[in-house]
Amino acid sequence: MASPPLVYAGLTLVIALIGGLIPIWSNKNEDLDKLKILTGIAAGVIIGSAMLVVIPEGFELTTSENHEEIGESHIESLILGGAILSGFVMMLILEGSGIGHAVHEEHHDHDHSHGHKHVHHGPTGWILLLGLTLHAATDGLAIGAAAASGGITVTASVTLAVLIHKAPAAFSLGVFSMHERDERKDSIRDVIIFSLATPLMIMVAFYSLADLDSYTIGLLMLFSGGTFLYVATVDILPDIHNPETGKKALIYVLSGIAILTAVLFAMELLDLGTMH
Repeated sequence: MASPPLVYAGLTLVIALIGGLIPIWSNKNEDLDKLKILTGIAAGVIIGSAMLVVIPEGFELTTSENHEEIGESHIESLILGGAILSGFVMMLILEGSGIGHAVHEEHHDHDHSHGHKHVHHGPTGWILLLGLTLHAATDGLAIGAAAASGGITVTASVTLAVLIHKAPAAFSLGVFSMHERDERKDSIRDVIIFSLATPLMIMVAFYSLADLDSYTIGLLMLFSGGTFLYVATVDILPDIHNPETGKKALIYVLSGIAILTAVLFAMELLDLGTMH
């Protein structure tokens, strides 16, 4: 059995708490340019992680054993592709149902209305918290599944993608919660709930998947790859489609992909990919 991913769980908890509490305690919620840069780079890292690590690893795990019960190869391809699609569609359904994960644009609207009374969205604050928490849980599932597979390169790269995305997501939640909640303690509660989701799911997924066959773990990684692709594209598409920010956003995304690619090559050169 692989070692419990306690370090990864601890890192996700600390990064989320720091990112979420900074705007609550310091009221530093005006530097949206830096947030956009970090979001763009995070999107690139997530796309790279999904395409270079999570999905290939999922395919490798699902094809590492003979599964005659699946039948013909084209049926198997549909199942594997369907696992990726189901992760993407699940996030799409949540977003379309109002249980979205992104609050970046939401708090942008607030920041442009200085001097006016804040408009509270009633249950929307709770719905967005739920959406972010569910998304954080899927991050934990991806890391937990990677850790259960035993590969250090896979687990570390997935965790890197999650960590880089966690900071702007937590920061945005902190800013949004400060506008939505009447008291600071309520905003802190929101950040804590969000911050705990990923590390808790990491441990639950790791121990739940540790005794399962590689095929099942592979399917779950493919599912996680689908959620990664959705999150990355949805986070950055608004800026990409905006003529004023499109070129810069593209540079940030490509930078994120380049960063992850460099990290993966460095880890391979250090032979970390063969360690378990």
